[in-house]
Parts: sequence; C-alpha cells; structure tokens
Amino acid sequence: MTTSLESNTQKTAKSWTSLPWRTRVSLSLLSKVTDAARRADGTVNRRLMNILDFKSSATPAAPVRGVTSSDVTVDPARKLRFRLFVPQTTSPTPSHLPVVVFFHGGGFTFLSPASFAYDVVCRKFARKIPAVVVSVDYRLCPEHRYPSQYDDGFDVLTFLDQNDDVLPKNADRSRVFFAGDSAGANLAHHVAVRAAREKDRFRVVKPVGLISIQPFFGGEERVESEIRLHGAPLVSVARTDWLWKVFLPDGSDRDHEAANPSGPNAVDIAGLEYPNTLVFTGGLDPLQDWQRRYYQWLKKSGKEAKLIEYPNMVHAFYVFPELPESNQLVNQVKDFIASV
Repeated sequence: MTTSLESNTQKTAKSWTSLPWRTRVSLSLLSKVTDAARRADGTVNRRLMNILDFKSSATPAAPVRGVTSSDVTVDPARKLRFRLFVPQTTSPTPSHLPVVVFFHGGGFTFLSPASFAYDVVCRKFARKIPAVVVSVDYRLCPEHRYPSQYDDGFDVLTFLDQNDDVLPKNADRSRVFFAGDSAGANLAHHVAVRAAREKDRFRVVKPVGLISIQPFFGGEERVESEIRLHGAPLVSVARTDWLWKVFLPDGSDRDHEAANPSGPNAVDIAGLEYPNTLVFTGGLDPLQDWQRRYYQWLKKSGKEAKLIEYPNMVHAFYVFPELPESNQLVNQVKDFIASV
C-alpha cells in the first residue's frame, strides 16, 4: 500500500512539473492570494481581493475578438446581474444560437464574471461554439450563505424566460445549457435540479444540457484523491474545508446535499427531466473522486451523462490558455452542444 502511494505521489510530482512554468506560477499565486484573503474567523478580506482580482470591463460598443459584452441588471436590491456575451456575425440572416448560462468558480467565495480569466473564457465560449453566453454574477459567501447562490442562479433563469427583449433575437431559449467550473459547476447542478422540479414555471426557456467542469463537490469522507493530492493548489483539503464551512448552513456537515449530491442526503432525480450532462475531471485535481461519483450517480439515476478525463491536468486547467488542453476542452464543449 505504501509503495503504491509513493508511486502515485511520484507520478503526481512529475505531472505537476510537466506543466508550463507560467501555469505553475499562476496557480501558486492564486492560491496564495486566496489564502491571504481567508480569515480564521470565517470572513474574507474583500479589500485585498478587490485589489488583486484583475477585472475586465464590458465591451457593448466595440467587439473584442468578435464578441460584445454588456452587464444586465436582474435585481438591483441584491445587486444581481449577469454579463452577456454575444458573438458578432456578418450573415444577413444569422442562425439561432444556443444559450449558455454560465456560473464562475471560486468556491462560492471569490471572483466574478468580470474577473479577467472568466471574461476571457466566456468570450471564447461565445465565439467558438458559437453561443449567447449569460455569465451570472451571483452573491458570494460568507456574506451570503447557502442557498443564496442557487436562488440567484434560478432567478436569472426565470428572468431570461420572462423578458423577451434581453437576449438577441437569434438566441434560442428553447436550447439552454447550464455550464460552470468548480463551485460554478456545483451551482449549475443545483439550479438544473430546481429548474426540472419547477419546469411548469417556464414559458420558453428549456434546459437541455449541462457542462460540468471539475465540479466542487465533497463529503465527510476523505477520498483517495484528496489524501494523495493533499498539497494541491486551489482545492487542498484545508482550503475546501474552510470554503464548505462558510457556505453551508450552520450545524451542517459536508454530507449536506449541496456539497455531496450523491451522498446519504441525495435528492432523488430519477423522475426529473434532468439535462444531458458532460463532466470533466483532471488527474491532478483532489476533487476528482467526488466528480466521478457524481457522474456515476447521474448514470444510476437514469440520466444521460458522459465523462471526459484529463489525466495530467490540475483543477481549473481550462482557464489557462497556454495549455493545449484548454482549447481541447472548449472544442469538446462545442461538440457536446451541437449533439444535444
């Protein structure tokens, strides 16, 4: 057993050092920044995060790489809004485009649609798929705990259904895809479950697919990948434990259905019209065992699901454009959307 663990540790170290230096430096810096912002009392140093979280402005008038973006307010009272990305076309009769409702990562605690990496990612999705992308600016914890983020995601979906003039005319609201990475993929799942439960509320919006990129799930158990990759950037056990503690309701443990959808408190989705799902995992991601359990649970629940694994990739690898696997993932998302 020890020999096997040592062998896996050596393989992990080799895979980590094979990543470009730029990626390794970025991951290390991002980990240090979020570590510095997290306080022992369960609060976040927002002033520090606002300084170090480099943001991009919306570009409603001047397309950037063939995509315009604008910020749309849903509820000013809670500052709920989304950033809308629309690919430009020269066709006099543009074809209908799917709508991707995207949820950014950051442990429910950090980042936003304006964060540089997510502005770039959503712009790329809009251009490459092509699709109209709605990037949800949900409230963050610990200031706003569960279920605030899920409520925000569902309310944006309802807003899209009730307002016919918000999206461009060629946006096909009958082909809505949820998408997200890390905590955003967790959010996408729970919004999809609620949308399936309350499907009669929607006039035109129809969720048909879900892209789950290295979803942030967990549980009370310490799974093998968490133990083996205990020192990984971004999502080490110490970091994820802190994030779950400030997100979940007081008195809850990590087997709460929000954290562990396939665990002892799982919701039965067998009878729901849950959307076809594409799940991505990375071999250097401590969360990968939880992500596989999620995929297996979807299959056991009778849902259409596909798993794509990147054996040598870290958590959130797709936001690093210097990695060839980043473009590969975008192309696989494009193929998935075209197939649904």
